[in-house]
Amino acid sequence: MSTGRGQESRWRRVRRWLPFVLLVGLSVTVLVSGAAHLLSLDRLLASRAWLKAFVEAGPLRALVAAYLVYLGAVIVSVPATLILTMICGFLFGIVPGALLAVCAATTGGALVFAIGRGPGRDLLQRFGGPRLERLAAAFRRDAFGYIATFRVLPLFPFWMTNLAPAACGVRMRTFVAATFLGLLPGAFVYATTGAGIEDVVAAHEAARAACRAGGGLACDDALSPSAFVTGKMVLGLGLLGAFGLVSLVLSRRLRARG
Repeated sequence: MSTGRGQESRWRRVRRWLPFVLLVGLSVTVLVSGAAHLLSLDRLLASRAWLKAFVEAGPLRALVAAYLVYLGAVIVSVPATLILTMICGFLFGIVPGALLAVCAATTGGALVFAIGRGPGRDLLQRFGGPRLERLAAAFRRDAFGYIATFRVLPLFPFWMTNLAPAACGVRMRTFVAATFLGLLPGAFVYATTGAGIEDVVAAHEAARAACRAGGGLACDDALSPSAFVTGKMVLGLGLLGAFGLVSLVLSRRLRARG
């Protein structure tokens, strides 16, 4: 009898940990293989004519394909969501492109959250200690404000802000709502940039020409994605992040008074 229970317990642990281990292994494989470079700015800009033709040939099919590519990039933690959001804005327009990016990012984040919830909680309990557990409890109390702020201001890698709430025991619906709303402002900013992709192409070509004229070596990477982060964009995201932090402080004070 005890042997059967032990086998059932082991199988339960395997089912709990296997998806998480596979996810980590897949992410590391993609990172080490260099496959993420397939979504580089230079490659995507060079393919813009083909991408436009693909959308015109079948808009619905193109939407589904873009959604699946974005979803896969989020699940395996490929650091290309900014560029993909720009491409969505270029291909589908500002509003549809931004919404497509946010829906795909939220779905991917929720899948990673669901996979990492059990193992993350186990690791926190085993290695975190009382202090980290208290921090996790504080995070749970104001989870919506924290998650939304981290989405508005991308201070940490996307995979980290998917797994940390899972380890802290945040509810799925809170995670999904905060992720969706927190990603919207940035998505509209980047989709707007993508909608003017031809201006981006002109800037990219000018930067590459200037690099070559100056005898540079890595001229294909002369214009990085950070070049599109203008002062107004940073100011807008900063104000949105400040708003989220103020909301968080006010909600804690109101809860304390109540």
